[in-house]
Amino acid sequence: MGDAAQEQGFAQWVADFRAYARTQGIGEATLRDAFDQVRYQPRVIELDRAQPEFTRTVWDYLDTAVSPQRVSRGQAQLRQVRAEADAAAARYGVPPSTIVAIWGMESNYGSNYGDIPSIDALATLGFEGRRRDWARGELLAALRIIDKSDIDHRHMIGSWAGAMGQTQFLPSSFLAYAVDADGDGRRDIWGSMADVMASTANYLARSGWKAGQPWGAEVQLPAGFDYGRADMAVRQSSAQWAAEGVRGVNGQALPDFADGAILLPAGARGPAFLTGPNFRAVLRYNNSTSYALAVNLLAQAIDGRPGVRAPWPRDLSALSRSQVRDLQTALNQRGFASGTPDGMVGPATRDALRRYQRSVGLAADGYPSSELLQRLQAP
Repeated sequence: MGDAAQEQGFAQWVADFRAYARTQGIGEATLRDAFDQVRYQPRVIELDRAQPEFTRTVWDYLDTAVSPQRVSRGQAQLRQVRAEADAAAARYGVPPSTIVAIWGMESNYGSNYGDIPSIDALATLGFEGRRRDWARGELLAALRIIDKSDIDHRHMIGSWAGAMGQTQFLPSSFLAYAVDADGDGRRDIWGSMADVMASTANYLARSGWKAGQPWGAEVQLPAGFDYGRADMAVRQSSAQWAAEGVRGVNGQALPDFADGAILLPAGARGPAFLTGPNFRAVLRYNNSTSYALAVNLLAQAIDGRPGVRAPWPRDLSALSRSQVRDLQTALNQRGFASGTPDGMVGPATRDALRRYQRSVGLAADGYPSSELLQRLQAP
């Protein structure tokens, strides 16, 4: 599609969406504010279609996410927003360090939350993106935010994917969880630290955060542990895990969870964690175990508590996306169904890997490695 045809197509799409939004109760002033200057953003489509070939190991990710610099800056930032963070913690039961850790992860404490107009980004994704229905829903939510006078189009900026403000709420999440904590009549996650802190805490509280509970703890697993049970879907009480021989590192008691799950983010050779409801609440914010682990370890470090004690298996390298596709193809060919090869390690791939590992007498941790790939591809 040529540039002129693309611009014409985008203009028609916007006109059609504008008419649809009008039927959904969006006011004319909002429609003018949002769409009179809307621009197609080619860079948004480039970023949406880009799938980086190379992935990172969890320890490489944590080296950056929980770096000494990010920890010390988080401690300094918490001192600056202590009143707002304490007020949010008192209201929602989420510790100040956890709120600040999410702020640090999402925008490096407000220093980088994106500069793309959210209306432009979502309209572009709705017109040409691979998630049109999703983008249409988020764009309508963004219009409702403008319609409620929380923010205007000019100041509604964020990432290329439509996430907005200092802790990167999608418009639908903003409508569901954003809070006017400073009482000025607007929910402002761009400029009001009271609103940023309270909105983030409310999001976690509404996602199942349990006040007074830890997120989890590093643990030692007993000899002969069935690594296939280290899965977020396998939950039981801490007492049951303890009865099986799971212990806190250095022998401390396990956190008291009714439904704890064992996490092995680097497979059987790496550290192990017993996680509870608060870990899952962070997963509701961003459904990545590496992200949830980083947030909670960053909060722990901001509070001055120790980090992970067991060593990471740093001799292992991350598989590239094409190598993961090769792994999935080899699993399928050997009869261990992992779904359509897509280069992404999801539950189906981990399940297939575990079944293969059990079949050849390996620890069934479901962790993809180059050694496993070589073994699967061997004649």
